[in-house]
Amino acid sequence: MEKVIKGKVWKFGDDIDTDLITPGKWLGTSELKEHVLETEDPEFPKQVQKDDVVVAGKNFGCGSSRETAPEALRQMGIVATFCESYARIYYRNSVGLGLPPLIVPGVSTEFEKGDELEFSYETFTVKNLRTGKELQAEQIPDFLLEILEGGGQEKILKKKLKAKARALKKKKD
Repeated sequence: MEKVIKGKVWKFGDDIDTDLITPGKWLGTSELKEHVLETEDPEFPKQVQKDDVVVAGKNFGCGSSRETAPEALRQMGIVATFCESYARIYYRNSVGLGLPPLIVPGVSTEFEKGDELEFSYETFTVKNLRTGKELQAEQIPDFLLEILEGGGQEKILKKKLKAKARALKKKKD
């Protein structure tokens, strides 16, 4: 995980639920990526780029417990989300999948679509590179930060299983 995140902002409002992020009609289809957040910003699925970020208001990821929501954002190149608050289950799903969910009071009023955002894991500061305004993100608990640094729960588990398999193989030899 990079110590500094820098990306172009895609801005959304309050109460963006998982049905808006990943519409149910497209779940389980190869076309899902073409429809992520399209009702909120039709340009998003067509123009989102690797290393872009999402900025949103309160209660991001509310609604159904869909791991597909943070997974789709991650697969589209989003490197982190910066919101006023998250639905609890979305927050944990996002951490589990390795997509950093940062809680940043005031973030939805300090950024516009297209702004450049810079975030430091050392200081947990979020900076709008257009205006120079800095905000303070809430610290992520260490045990969740470890999951994010490991790339998500699946990657951590695979790494542990490979290490265990190597140890067993050495023991047999």
